[in-house]
Amino acid sequence: MTSTASAIKVGPQGRVVIPAELRRAMDLRTGDTLMAYLDDGRLVLETPEQIWDRLEDLFKHVPSDVSLVDELIRERREEAERESRE
Repeated sequence: MTSTASAIKVGPQGRVVIPAELRRAMDLRTGDTLMAYLDDGRLVLETPEQIWDRLEDLFKHVPSDVSLVDELIRERREEAERESRE
C-alpha cells in the first residue's frame, strides 16, 4: 500500500475535509461511512469493511466448529468454581 499524506485543518465544529487524493485512494464516495477511533494517540479513519476484514483475519485461525462464546462461558464458569472453593 502506498502511503499518501496531506495536511488538513480542523474547521468549525471539529469538521475536517478529506482531500480528494485520499478519497480516491480509499475509493470513498459521498455518503460512505467511516469509523473513527484513537490508536496510540493517532486518529484513524477506516471503512466498516476494512474493520471487518481485519477482524476476520484476526480470528481466521479459529475452526468454524468452535464457538468462542461457549469457550468464554466455560472458562468463566471454571473460574467462578475455583473462586468459590477458595
